[in-house]
Amino acid sequence: MFGLFRRPPTPDTDYGQADLELRTARDRALAGDWTAARDLIVATGRDWELRGRRLSVLGGAAGEAPHWLDAWEAAVPDDPTVAILRADALMDQAGEARGAASARHTTHEQFREFERLSALAGQASQRAVQLNPDDPYPWVTRMASTLANGHRQRDEFRAAMDEAVKRDPDNFEAHLMAVTFFCEKWYGSHEQMFAAAREPAADAPVGSSVAMLPLLAHFEYALREYGFDTRASSLSAKASYFRRPEVIREIEACAAKWRGAGDPRLIGRGVTLRHWLALANYLAERDRKGTRALLAQIGPYLGSTAVYGYFWVRQTEGFQTVWKWAG
Repeated sequence: MFGLFRRPPTPDTDYGQADLELRTARDRALAGDWTAARDLIVATGRDWELRGRRLSVLGGAAGEAPHWLDAWEAAVPDDPTVAILRADALMDQAGEARGAASARHTTHEQFREFERLSALAGQASQRAVQLNPDDPYPWVTRMASTLANGHRQRDEFRAAMDEAVKRDPDNFEAHLMAVTFFCEKWYGSHEQMFAAAREPAADAPVGSSVAMLPLLAHFEYALREYGFDTRASSLSAKASYFRRPEVIREIEACAAKWRGAGDPRLIGRGVTLRHWLALANYLAERDRKGTRALLAQIGPYLGSTAVYGYFWVRQTEGFQTVWKWAG
């Protein structure tokens, strides 16, 4: 009964989510101490998932305020991390230039700027590859850069994907980008998208974040099939899809494999994947108690969890709705 009167936490929309070391290092870098970002990435080592997540957040920060990255590059011109962040900063700017609207609501000027900045990001990622050939992450940025011209750059996308997974077969960011590229709203089909999600999920070891990618494919499918431009007004139809027995079975299998090696950590992709599972549970009307436990682990850390925006106009609204439902 008392759960009815609980209020959801005020969403923390910092992209760093629960990675407080990352948030501190980024803030110090933005204040002028670029060595904090350098030291964080050095300490991350070859933990590719954590490294990729941290580089993505730092790259976004550099896209908005590049002064600290400029100072770092001036001090250490051939630092491979600088090259990666430069490429990611350009991709962040490309995304901002295009905006998040569907193609029909995006202007020609937005598309042109998206294409121009994406091309620069692709070129910058090649320099990052040359400076650190063992790192899969520059190839992920190269994959992202082809989104501006996916029909013409399909072979380049596949080649970059091959290079990324050659270095890290279960690289979450690479497989995430493949699901995005091959979804119907970009350059593929539902069949290609589900294959891009299910095949690596099946091959991944127990405990891998990649095991959760089919959930994203289901979110993308529901978005496309049940009101692409209407969001909340089509929520009921989208939710009905998630109540299909075969969809519920796949959600449960993915979650079981992801959790099979113990409780996944929060940093890296841990918070995002908990959001995915909590949202899927809400839509399927299953495991309210388990969802409550997931949200207790997440706390206020929303960051940017794009899939909430597939079902509500604002991500914060979706997060709070799921929180209230879980009670």
